Amino acid sequence: MTITLTSDRPARHSRAVMFACDGVYAAYAFHAAAQIAALCPDRDFDICLVSSEERLEAPPGLERHGFRLCHVTAPGLFDGLRLDAGRTPVVYLRLALPAAFAGDYARLLYLDADVFIQGGDFAALMGVDLGPHFVGAVRDNTQWRTPGRRAEQFKRLGLPATRYFNAGVMLIDVGGWNGSGLLDRCVALGRANREVMIRHDQNLLNSVLAGGWAELSPVWNWQYTWASRMFEAMADANVVHFIGPKKPWKHDGGEIPLRFRRAYRGFLAEHFPDAPQVGPDGAPPMGNAAFLRRSLVKHLVSAGRMSDYLARFPDELTVIA
Repeated sequence: MTITLTSDRPARHSRAVMFACDGVYAAYAFHAAAQIAALCPDRDFDICLVSSEERLEAPPGLERHGFRLCHVTAPGLFDGLRLDAGRTPVVYLRLALPAAFAGDYARLLYLDADVFIQGGDFAALMGVDLGPHFVGAVRDNTQWRTPGRRAEQFKRLGLPATRYFNAGVMLIDVGGWNGSGLLDRCVALGRANREVMIRHDQNLLNSVLAGGWAELSPVWNWQYTWASRMFEAMADANVVHFIGPKKPWKHDGGEIPLRFRRAYRGFLAEHFPDAPQVGPDGAPPMGNAAFLRRSLVKHLVSAGRMSDYLARFPDELTVIA
């Protein structure tokens, strides 16, 4: 296995916030990275954007943030793993990041590109105690109200029910990840069970770790669905994660608050004028009465269980090991 790392500058700190992005998603990763940079101007961690296909360049106006632009390749590493139609092996790139950056960082905070940063003490998060584990993450939203639910991937592999995380935000202890051989174990599992695997590396990680990870507060990965978006305003989430196909830069059907769409529109117009732009606002959420009724009913019915889930985290830095 050969993993190659090149970058436009050396590491400055021992910890890093990291995005893995290629193609059009690079613009959205830059958006989230710029939000973190503005939130943490005196940060003691690097902000890295990593590609595996074309090399990234910071557009005019963003150079001041000092992002570290990296290029990671791992030829053949993910051969034999399942891919959805239209996907490339880049969807597995985050599995290789701890190995690629082992000589630079002790801890990584990985984030997907489709996140919106609203607040939070990122430096404090990166220093929390993960107990005996080397991965900290937030439960997948399918287990927020029903924590005992058996993940579909576990059913397909004949694994027992246990907690299951969304891999869009992961706090990683690099030494522990690499020392456990997690990368090789995930690849081996994926190749051996290609026909029953779903959702790419998220299911590989959950199946190998089998509940052996530290649980973070959902404010660090608020998975924005029709059943959770109203609770987000009450929970004051630090990181909003637009899971699923409806993203604010392309959805205009009135299911996502327009403030998100407008933020992306302004950012892309200023820094990525040659990229696909965000169109007119479209329908406001209050104009989609059918969706609003359905969402309100779901929130009403699940309020008690959501309250119980959130009560497990008295503050944003609570970790359940």
